[in-house]
This record gives sequence, C-alpha cells and structure tokens, in this order.
Amino acid sequence: MRSGVAIITTRDCRGIEIPSGEARVLPQGTEVFLMQSLGGSYSLQTELGYMIRIDGKDADVIGEVPPLQSPKDVQEVASPADLEKQVWDQLKTCFDPEIPVNIVDLGLVYSCDLHTLADGKCRVEIKMTLTAPGCGMGHVLKADAESKLMGLSGVKETDIEIVFEPQWDQSRMSEAAKLQLNLM
Repeated sequence: MRSGVAIITTRDCRGIEIPSGEARVLPQGTEVFLMQSLGGSYSLQTELGYMIRIDGKDADVIGEVPPLQSPKDVQEVASPADLEKQVWDQLKTCFDPEIPVNIVDLGLVYSCDLHTLADGKCRVEIKMTLTAPGCGMGHVLKADAESKLMGLSGVKETDIEIVFEPQWDQSRMSEAAKLQLNLM
C-alpha cells in the first residue's frame, strides 16, 4: 500500500464518490492518493480533493494487485454458533470508506439474527445504521455486507435494514476502535 504517494490511474474505472454515494468514473491519468485499503476496497483522494471508493477487483488501476477472490466456503457449518461467528467475522471485513474501522467495531451493527430455513441454511437479518443520517454510502455498506455474507455456505438469504433509531454516536464504538482513532 502506497499511502501518501501520488498515483496516476492507468485506465478509466468506476467508483463511488464518498460521502455522496454517487457512481462516478475515475478517468485514466487522474492523480490520486491512497487513503485506505481495507475490506477489499480502496478509498482514494483525487487531485481535486474529492474521495472515491473503488472495488478491489479494480486494484490494477492504482498499481496494486487485486485481492484473490475466495471461493464460496464449502465446509459444512458444524453448528448455529459456528455460523453466527462466521457472520460476525464477515461483517468485520466491511469498512466505512472514510474511517479505518470495521462496521462492527464502529458500533454500526445494532442487531444480527439468524433464522434457520427449511433447507437447513439460514436467513441473516441485520439492522445497522450509519455514522450520519445523510451519508450516501449506506447502500454501498449494505451491498458490501450482503455480498460477503452470501459467500458463506450456511447463508441462503440476507435482509439488511438501514435504521436511524437509535441514532449512532461514539459511545457505540468498541474500546479498540476508540483507541485506534485516538478517542481515548
């Protein structure tokens, strides 16, 4: 990771503007700075000062190697507790594109319930929030979580709802997140 060093994009690339959540094309030849590389995506700041998030599959645009795509977990889940741990572990790979802390440690996940379906697989129901009600990145975080959860062999369906009650505040963050962000 080349944080703080100017990088010139090698081709046009689709991305999501932060924090509006609007789709944008990052043109070839754009000077960018890598702000963070977490959870399989990259947050970049452009020469004009705006931020854009690109998927890991487009890492070559900034001279990075795309992360290996892990195949769907083929191991059978031994117990509901094992699957629940796998779900939480996957949620911890989802990062706010502006804050280098995962959505679990940020306290954005309010509830996570697993319901066994007739075929033995589960439906995962999640209620989560955003750090700010007007943040346009909600659909991006939701899609990231859905994609990662659907990669688990024991998960058949997801239902992720973005909620704003109760309102998020820093007290919901884990101690580790507060330490990482120098809030303690």
